Amino acid sequence: MQDLVKGARYLIQGFSLINQPGVRRFAYLPMAINTLLFSIAIWFGISEFDPWMNALMPTWLPEWLASALMWILWPIFLLLLVLIVFFTFSIIANMLAAPFNGPLAEAVEIKLSGQAPPAMAWTRIIKDTPKMIFNEIRKLGYLLIWMIPLLLLSFIPVVNIVSPLLWVLFSSWILALDYHDFPMGNHQLLFNQQRMVLKQKRGLALGFGLATMGATMIPILNFLVIPAAVAGATALYLENLKPD
Repeated sequence: MQDLVKGARYLIQGFSLINQPGVRRFAYLPMAINTLLFSIAIWFGISEFDPWMNALMPTWLPEWLASALMWILWPIFLLLLVLIVFFTFSIIANMLAAPFNGPLAEAVEIKLSGQAPPAMAWTRIIKDTPKMIFNEIRKLGYLLIWMIPLLLLSFIPVVNIVSPLLWVLFSSWILALDYHDFPMGNHQLLFNQQRMVLKQKRGLALGFGLATMGATMIPILNFLVIPAAVAGATALYLENLKPD
């Protein structure tokens, strides 16, 4: 229990770290791009709503009825707009943030330890590309190996009572693996090595993953979870898992 609480605190620390000089640009730049894109899309949707509706309205409708329909449709349109933004913002934010997460983890490491992770030469990157691709395939395989039994377990009567708890633990572990990939990847650790390192402090990893999963379910806060989780995972790795 103590490790679970300690692991969760690293996510809270991550929210503080992404506001530090030298770090915040990697945390907030993808979010700013995302917000700009959504703002343009929302502005375009609102400005074009009237022309779209006028084009769709049957010409034989009386003017008073067409006007009344417009008043009814506007709140429905706004509600749909809010739902679309809420459910797609995080997905697109993940995609935009992905190229920034490695540099973000590096910036946090420099801030906390004063040292940068070892740099990789271009020749080494090209040489290791097949290994990295295979590493991603292994990640997917690991996910499927555990998901399939859990899905089957969910349909077995009586036994499936414990399946929600198992799904929560599994999701927390996967989130811990996912976000620790950035600081550990900067140190050239592959997926199997990352798993072995995290298993040494499984309680910390699960506490961190649980807190991250909970934060992603809170509106508005979930927009900041991605950079905060990368920063928190980096701090957890440096202080508890990185070899001396």
